Amino acid sequence: MSTDAHEEWQDWRERRRAALTGPYGPLALVGTHWPADHPDGRIEGLPGHWTAQDDALVLRAGPDDGLTVDGKPAAGETRLGPDADPGATRVTFGERHLLVLRRDGRWAVRDFDPRSEARRSFAGIDVYEYDERWVRPGFFRPYAQGRTIQVRNADGQRRGLGLAGELAFGLDGDEHTLQVAVEGDGSLWAVLADATSGTDSYRFRFLRPPAPAEDGTVTVDLNRIVLPPCALADHFLCPFPPPGNTLSIALRAGERNPTVR
Repeated sequence: MSTDAHEEWQDWRERRRAALTGPYGPLALVGTHWPADHPDGRIEGLPGHWTAQDDALVLRAGPDDGLTVDGKPAAGETRLGPDADPGATRVTFGERHLLVLRRDGRWAVRDFDPRSEARRSFAGIDVYEYDERWVRPGFFRPYAQGRTIQVRNADGQRRGLGLAGELAFGLDGDEHTLQVAVEGDGSLWAVLADATSGTDSYRFRFLRPPAPAEDGTVTVDLNRIVLPPCALADHFLCPFPPPGNTLSIALRAGERNPTVR
């Protein structure tokens, strides 16, 4: 085993843990609220009035509500668009960050609380040991046109999952393919299951290879398969694997399950 490769993986694991356990990381999520489900504009546990419109989520609040918008006490009506980062969200309530998102045409408010039970009780993640066998040369084949398919999500609802192409990699003489999305920075994202899912590992997991080279080649490091956020904290809407992304092989690589105390 390459010492450098193993050390890089260990460093990646440490960064991963830091991202998970940060004040506004996934473990801090304590609620996902859909204002359309609250016609009176009131969301239990949150001050202010929240109204979903076609092009914005409208917040009405006053100084007594204790909300801030862009660092200033909320006053009157504010039209909010989606936030990209809970650490830079526009609306706060004390230490809590209220993240605005839009999913399948619906507006939602996510409540991140640094004092969450999931963050306090987090014990770690069980992982498979690093093995260079799981670092494979891969090839990205983009679709001529992106496609969206409906898949079940962790909350039981079906929502659209955008897919941009196929990621192929070889293992033990066989080629395996996964349907993948392309992120804003060009990196790839796959939702997958395998022969260990639901038994030796969580029921599905994520793989995030780097952006492919111009010729489509990309290194697929299966040691860096990760748990979806919904495995670590409630209220996430993680999509299940699309058709074709359940592999027959046992990927004993990457993150397995949350550690049980």
